Amino acid sequence: MKKTRPRLFLIDGMAIAYRSYFAFIQRPLMTSDGRNVSAIYGFVTFLNRILTGESPDYIAVAFDTAEPTFRHKKYAAYKATREKMPEDMSAQLGPLKDVIRAHRIPLLEVPGFEADDIIGTLALKAEKKGLDSFLVTSDKDFMQLVTKNISLFRPGKMGGDAETVSYAEVKEKFGVTPDKVIEVLALMGDSSDNVPGVPGIGEKTAIPLIQKYGTLELLYKKLADIPQKGTRAKLEEHKETAFLSRELVTIHTDTPVDLDLPKFRVAQPDTGKLAALYRSFEFRSLLSKLEPTTKVEKEPDASESDVAVKSPSYKTMSTDKHSYHHVTTEKELIALAKRLASVQSLVFDTETTSTDALRADLVGVSFAVQEREAWFVRIVPEGLESTLFDGGKALGIPSSSAVKIVKPILEDPSIAKGGHNIKYDMLVMSRYGVDVQGVVFDTMVASYLLRADAQHNMDAVAREYLSYSPVSYADLVGEGRNQKNILEVDPAALSDYSAEDADITLRLWHLLDKKLDDHTMKRLSAEVDMPLVPVLARMEKTGVRIDVEYLQAMSKDLDRQIQALTLDIHRLAGGPFNINSTQQLGQVLFTKLGLPTVRKTKTGFSTDVSVLESLRHEHEIVEKLLEYRQLTKLKSTYVDALPTMVHPGTGRVHTSFSQSVAATGRLSSSDPNLQNIPIRTEAGRAVRKAFIARDKNSMILSADYSQIELRVMAHIAGDEGLAKAFRNNEDVHAATAAEVFGVELTSVTKDMRRKAKEVNFGIMYGSGPFGLATRLEVSQSEAKEIIERYFDRFPKVRQYIADTIAEAARKGYVQTMLGRRRYLPDLRSQNRAIRQNAERQAINMPIQGTSADMIKIAMVHIDAAFLKMKLRSAMIMQVHDELVFEALKDEEQQVRSIVEKEMVNALPLSVPMEVEIGIGPNWLDAH
Repeated sequence: MKKTRPRLFLIDGMAIAYRSYFAFIQRPLMTSDGRNVSAIYGFVTFLNRILTGESPDYIAVAFDTAEPTFRHKKYAAYKATREKMPEDMSAQLGPLKDVIRAHRIPLLEVPGFEADDIIGTLALKAEKKGLDSFLVTSDKDFMQLVTKNISLFRPGKMGGDAETVSYAEVKEKFGVTPDKVIEVLALMGDSSDNVPGVPGIGEKTAIPLIQKYGTLELLYKKLADIPQKGTRAKLEEHKETAFLSRELVTIHTDTPVDLDLPKFRVAQPDTGKLAALYRSFEFRSLLSKLEPTTKVEKEPDASESDVAVKSPSYKTMSTDKHSYHHVTTEKELIALAKRLASVQSLVFDTETTSTDALRADLVGVSFAVQEREAWFVRIVPEGLESTLFDGGKALGIPSSSAVKIVKPILEDPSIAKGGHNIKYDMLVMSRYGVDVQGVVFDTMVASYLLRADAQHNMDAVAREYLSYSPVSYADLVGEGRNQKNILEVDPAALSDYSAEDADITLRLWHLLDKKLDDHTMKRLSAEVDMPLVPVLARMEKTGVRIDVEYLQAMSKDLDRQIQALTLDIHRLAGGPFNINSTQQLGQVLFTKLGLPTVRKTKTGFSTDVSVLESLRHEHEIVEKLLEYRQLTKLKSTYVDALPTMVHPGTGRVHTSFSQSVAATGRLSSSDPNLQNIPIRTEAGRAVRKAFIARDKNSMILSADYSQIELRVMAHIAGDEGLAKAFRNNEDVHAATAAEVFGVELTSVTKDMRRKAKEVNFGIMYGSGPFGLATRLEVSQSEAKEIIERYFDRFPKVRQYIADTIAEAARKGYVQTMLGRRRYLPDLRSQNRAIRQNAERQAINMPIQGTSADMIKIAMVHIDAAFLKMKLRSAMIMQVHDELVFEALKDEEQQVRSIVEKEMVNALPLSVPMEVEIGIGPNWLDAH
């Protein structure tokens, strides 16, 4: 924006706070004592962007008050359908206002008026005084205020850049000029504020009407001219609510509030107060951005003396003593290799041209063997040797020569290797024929073990444990349009960056290894998670063959099914509409068809899966919609996407497994996400048929733990009744049904078994009467009775749940049999729903986490056995409780024997483990 006039930014405080709160709803930012600070952090981060990126001359923040407004007095149902503000959101408003005051920004509240009215009044007054005003909000109602000198400043989605909406853009986006916005809103209403509008008239009808008639008055004067009989009838019937709605949506610009420009002028913040607040909220990154020593400017009427405050600062390369070396010749590399060959352990890190390890070209590798010293070896990718010269001097060593020199060191198993996300570096080196051996430590995995819910990128881990802020990749190559290719980066800068990575990783190795010992996680680290790293590297490198022709045919078939469903949905809806538009779908379901409203969002009716599931029996269209969504997602996410993921060099798909994502210890995967391939629907299962063996001499072998989590629960809870069913090799769900319903095993019906199965899994996941009632489609009282009978028959399970929650509340975490921890600060939350969710996580994590530990141990042992026996068969996938192998036909019996033995005996329990093994030409047939 070109700055020609003084600029005033008016912030809709509640709107930005709400937006910030819900931006983190899936993973709230919590302090160590259990306070949710998401709204505060998001608000402050956005405020800082405005202050630094927009350089306003004047600024103020307006908030609503608790008192009823003139709108409530005029229409009692105004905002009546809004859900009550979450407790942990309202608890943040006071501290948030303290932060705003510490920034020395005016905080405006006028009883009886909304923030909209305060902002509207000030914006018009500012315009008269020659200022440009920017209304900071995402509320479309504010479009009515836009003029040549008043614009909207809308926060970007997902943390993206903010958008400025000018006069011309309002017309482009809304179809009418700003002064006509209230007329459109009067007709279409606003579900978020419970403004009624004219029922049955949405945006598509309202905008053309106002474009033609301009105002409600003229529209009703010309009502007889409207050709659509239905529209005319709706307008006629709801004339009063249309005019009432216009009053409700009109922002008042005569609110009793003064434009006090001297007070609104941007001032230096009270850094002392901000630092104290940020420490209270544990905002380390925001604390680090405060000036190390700042003189705080006093307000004119302040009586206290100036305050100088020191904020924590991180060490950096420029402040920390180090010795980094740049290796650019073969002679220098040979000398380095001699030193590396004599050490017991080292860290190495690669620099490449791509984040895809199996397509990346090597441009450098760094080594560290003692803290604060590191070497960077500059490597020239094949084919670029002739272009990377500076005055006749080569900028690095050709990759073939460099790899030949470092290969013996990297393949020496007697030299212990460490790294940060070292699996990536192993895969990169494998492209150059180097089979890295001796990998014993990954600092990313160690960070995950110590605190699964933290960030695990190296910059974050270094700041957390070393109080050191490394040079970031963005600092090195730039961002956005200004981002450079790594080959264009200054050689000295690249050398320091990579050497620092190796050095900091070595320091973290020494520190985190000790911390794992202190947290009694050394065995878990040394025997499970660290040995798993090279196993996953081998699995990713091997990949899996995909039947592309089969998927192409499946895509065409899904197209036909989706088209047929679309016609059915349009027929049931009474006409065509955009099924993928949640707003249009909401109008069809809840306005046109009159289905009961389940939940509303800021933009209208919620139509997510949970809402549709609850409406499944209300109308035939809902079942069609659920099927439509399943098929379209399956087609786009897997059927059409998988062929594009085939590696051109190998002809296979190479998924990426991660050990540092799931809080329970389970593995996750991406590109593709194997864990999310549907298994409950026929179409979802059909996708598995596309995963095929490499050739006619191979088969796909699937090995799946049978009811692993129930067996683990029986062991951990020590419940003899539950364990007995497994020892007797009984159908555990039927056995549970017999106990719960008080009948003989032979008298258990299918419905009884179904209910018992839901109870078995529901209890394990901490489900209560409400959740169980929903799944069983029974009343809550019946569900409660079933749960009570379950606990009466299996009392040790009830005791396990009570003891686990109590211990978790006392310690702040739960753990698996091997000591894997999950910290649960939400157990102290004041919000009951959040606290209960944390309790459910506490119940489930020791069970699910122990199951994850078990399959990881099996993977490590199976891989070792394959290597020892020099089998050509390979483990290729891990999905939930299942391992998938590509087995040569002449090795099938050996593979089957090893897999069953290691999976059954991975972690001995008081109940027997059972593994179901199948084999076939593809994954579906094998499973």
